[in-house]
Amino acid sequence: MSDAKDQELRALQAALAAEHAAVYGYGVVGGRIGDGQRVEARTAYDAHRARRDALAREVKDLGGRPAAAAAGYALPFPVADAATAVRLAAELEDRVAGVYSDLVRAAGGGRRVLAAEALREAAVRAVRWRGESVAFPGLAERADTAPPAAAPTA
Repeated sequence: MSDAKDQELRALQAALAAEHAAVYGYGVVGGRIGDGQRVEARTAYDAHRARRDALAREVKDLGGRPAAAAAGYALPFPVADAATAVRLAAELEDRVAGVYSDLVRAAGGGRRVLAAEALREAAVRAVRWRGESVAFPGLAERADTAPPAAAPTA
């Protein structure tokens, strides 16, 4: 496999892993979110599931074996109420945007277009959850603070 294809496959696997974590995280969000935002949380959950499934197919198309989801994931902070659920949703979107930014850099053609669309969608969802935007969504090095990496738990 060429170096470019290997980089693209690694970026696809990272995006897939981030989507696995987002699906898990939105399960937590859904358990704590207020009734007024439940539909938005469900819509985001469904979007991440669809992206996860599409990424698994893309990994297979490049000859890779899709990364499996972890049994559980460490959350960046305790989620005890609707306010922290909203904060978690914004954090999940920031993290997903970051890996899609990497995929935009690594991919070409149609995969780059799909990665850019996914980056845009994550950035828009983050704004909806947070109520404000960042100058460079998906580019932690350009943000005030870099989000910590999602950590799977055993």
